[in-house]
Amino acid sequence: MEQWPPAPILGTPTAADLSRFAARPSVLDRPGFIKFFEPGEPRKPLEEPVRRRLVRWGMAGFALFLLVVGTQVLENMVFAKETATVVHEYPFIGYPADVPNGDSLPQPAPYEKLPSADEDCAPRSAEPRVRKVSTKVTRAVNRQWRRIETWLKTNAPTTYRTLGEPGDAEAIAAAEAYMSVRFPNDLRASLLRHDGSVFPEDSWPFGFLGHANLNVREIRDEWSSLCAVDGEDEGEEGFSLPRQEWWDGRMIPFAADGSGDNLVIDSLMRDVGQTDHEGTMSFTPGEVPIRSYYALLKRTADAMENGGSIGHWKPRAVGGELAWDAAETPPSR
Repeated sequence: MEQWPPAPILGTPTAADLSRFAARPSVLDRPGFIKFFEPGEPRKPLEEPVRRRLVRWGMAGFALFLLVVGTQVLENMVFAKETATVVHEYPFIGYPADVPNGDSLPQPAPYEKLPSADEDCAPRSAEPRVRKVSTKVTRAVNRQWRRIETWLKTNAPTTYRTLGEPGDAEAIAAAEAYMSVRFPNDLRASLLRHDGSVFPEDSWPFGFLGHANLNVREIRDEWSSLCAVDGEDEGEEGFSLPRQEWWDGRMIPFAADGSGDNLVIDSLMRDVGQTDHEGTMSFTPGEVPIRSYYALLKRTADAMENGGSIGHWKPRAVGGELAWDAAETPPSR
């Protein structure tokens, strides 16, 4: 007679097997773990003066955070660079040197690099188109101008009287069409508030970094004159280096010092540069980079109010007029 119940196929577990597979207590069953989640004694509430102080500091910190973030967002939105054509600049590639092992390559015939016409200096017959300046840009530019005007009224009234009258949007559009460039929005907003400066007989007009601001007609005429002097590209045709030449037609000369030097704006990159009569162009006027016309306005207002400088240029009042002192060594950036 067979045993019932029958023996398991895999055999009967031993005592050691049963001990190995027996349930063990979990870490979650430990009293210490459970006690960790048990509510403790209620914390003593803060005193009313301490609570009010914490609330005030928290609100002040949050307001400061919103102010910083809002200011950065506003500046990025207002002065974000306009979409511009990407300009590829190609360095000149020379011929290879002699082979070190003594074998030499055939030397090429002498190459004479001939200048090509600067297409940016060729005025095109385009229809003038008035472009509206956004309210945000106008407010930001006018805010910096008010700071400059206030300082001039108080410290350099003679120079203040040389500020030009408001410019004309149609005149700006006509200059853009003639020069085939787009004036940056901050420059157009500035010209609409002060169309350059007036040149009196007995004093130097207002301008930045020792230069005098030009009005719209003078900007156009100065551009034409510079193109007449240097209307050629120094590089090979199609491989010019506009920012490394003495002059290129895509630049906008908005100020002059009377001796052949100009402050310019690169109509594509939007930053401020300087050309001089010795045949060089630099985009670190005063040995510091200035990323836009608005940045130049703001740094001028800051330097006037705080007694600071823009690179090695320092504004100060002398006998009721604005003077720019040039230090030999510019301060650290």
